[in-house]
Amino acid sequence: MTHSFHLDLAFPTPDHTTAFAAALADQLAPGDVILLSGGIGAGKTHFARSVIQHRLAAQGRAEDVPSPTFTLVQTYDDPVCEIWHSDLYRLTHPDEVEELGLIDAFDTAICLVEWPDRLGALTPQNAVHIEFSADAASDNPDLRNAQISGQADRWETRIQKALQ
Repeated sequence: MTHSFHLDLAFPTPDHTTAFAAALADQLAPGDVILLSGGIGAGKTHFARSVIQHRLAAQGRAEDVPSPTFTLVQTYDDPVCEIWHSDLYRLTHPDEVEELGLIDAFDTAICLVEWPDRLGALTPQNAVHIEFSADAASDNPDLRNAQISGQADRWETRIQKALQ
C-alpha cells in the first residue's frame, strides 16, 4: 500500500518560490509529473518557469520560458529527458489531453502541468500536486502558500531535500 504525504509551505517572496523550484528541479527524473493548481496569478507559471530555467542553466543555456497558455504545451530539451510544460486552462474535455501527446510524456519526460483538473481520470497516480494560493489576510502581497501532496515513497524525501 502506498502512503501519501501532505506538506504546507509559505513562500514570502517570488525568490523563495524560485529557490524551492530550483532545488526540486535537481531532484527530477523521467516520469516525474508535477501538477500545479491555483487561481490565476497564484504562482503556477512562476514555479514551472523556475524549474525549467534552472535545468537549462545547468547546461549553460538561458532561455525565455513563456507561459503555454495559448500553445498548450512547450517542450524543452534536457540531457536527461524532455521537459514538458503544459497549461490545460483552455481545454474543455480530458480527451483533448490525449491529442496533445501528454499522456505518453507522463512516462518519459518531466511534466509540469498547470490546471491539472482538466486531466480528469487521466491524472497520473504517481504525480505530486502543488496547490498555490495567495494569502488574502496577509500584509505581504507576494506571499504564496503551497499545499504539497503525493505518494510518500516517490516524493517525500525529494521534497524534503529541496527544502534544505
